[in-house]
This record gives sequence, C-alpha cells and structure tokens, in this order.
Amino acid sequence: CEDCGKSLIGECKLHGPLIRAKDRVIPSRARLTLPHYLTLRVLELRAGNQQILGVFAKKGIQKRTQFGPYVGQLSTKLTCYDESRLVLQVLKDGGKYFLDTPNEDCGNWMMFVRLARNQEEQTLVAYQHCGEVYFTTVKPIEPHTELKVWYAADYAKFMEASAVFIKEESDVSPLPAVAKEPVDPWICSSCGSTFASFALLESHQCIHKDRV
Repeated sequence: CEDCGKSLIGECKLHGPLIRAKDRVIPSRARLTLPHYLTLRVLELRAGNQQILGVFAKKGIQKRTQFGPYVGQLSTKLTCYDESRLVLQVLKDGGKYFLDTPNEDCGNWMMFVRLARNQEEQTLVAYQHCGEVYFTTVKPIEPHTELKVWYAADYAKFMEASAVFIKEESDVSPLPAVAKEPVDPWICSSCGSTFASFALLESHQCIHKDRV
C-alpha cells in the first residue's frame, strides 16, 4: 500500500482496495476481418453465455461475389465441431486436412457462416481452389439476409457429402451427413432437366446460351 508503506497480502484494511482499471476489450481476429457490409447477429443465447451467431448482409450483394480464403488451422483431427457450421477439408501436399477453428483468434469471419438447410435459404457455395476454400454467392443477397452456405457439387464429393443438404429442425446428425435424396432439385427453365446443385444448373444453362 503506497499510503501506509506496507507490503500486504490482499487489500489494505486501513485504506481499502485499489481502484481497478480494466483494459479495453479488443474484438477477436475473426470479428475484425468481417467486411464492412456484413454484420454479426446473435441468434440464440445458450447455457454458459454461449452465443449462436449468424452473418447478415447490411446492403445488397451481387451474385458471383467471392469471399475467402477461409482461414483455419490445418489439422488431421477436428477439435472444434458445431452442427450449424460446415465441416471443411483441403488437399495439401497429398494429404487431406481439416480447416479447424478452435477459437476466434485462429480464423476469419467465414467461421461464423451457418450451413444452409435447404436450397431456398442457400446463398453461398463452398469450394476448394489451389488448396484453399472459398465461398461464392449463388444468387443476389438482399439487405438483412443471412449468408448460408453448402458444398459445391465437386467439393461435396471430396467431402463425401450430399450435393444438396436438407436438414430437418430435429435433425442433429454430425457433418458430413449421410447423402440424402435431393428435394426440390434445380430445374432448367429451357429444357426441364433437373440438377442436384445450382452450380451444375448454371453450367448447363451456359450450353443453351452458346447454342443461341
């Protein structure tokens, strides 16, 4: 205590406790990487003050907008699993590794993007390119819309998952999930052909455009 000049264990009984000044709270690395036109919203508060977050658009985002690469730690085992997020893996140096994000200081904002339960709410597609994972918009995203992602067709095969994921509210099975039959497949308006993913439909429609 600087007032009475004594070295004490704990608070000074004569002059009382010190006035504690707290450091300013600094956002995590993942939160600091969030683009200015995106925002995080708390969707649910679980036991232990655990926040369930979602990524929302603050303004309109064009189709074919690419985000990434996804930042995570390469790991042979997945240490952090969340049933509302995609499990991601990459192929590097001949080995298959998980992109693990055990905490917010090990990843970027893409770790907060939740998986799409059906085609209607899917706004992003995840795919691997040059050993990195990127998310790209598959449709224009309106303001206040949540960004939700699922695997591209080729990446779904790599992840041994369904190209189209339909998740019921009561379904809490781990990912990658057992392949399910596609519901409401993507349909070509020109010829009526059906496809398991938007990416396949888009490639098919390019053929029609070339013919025209």
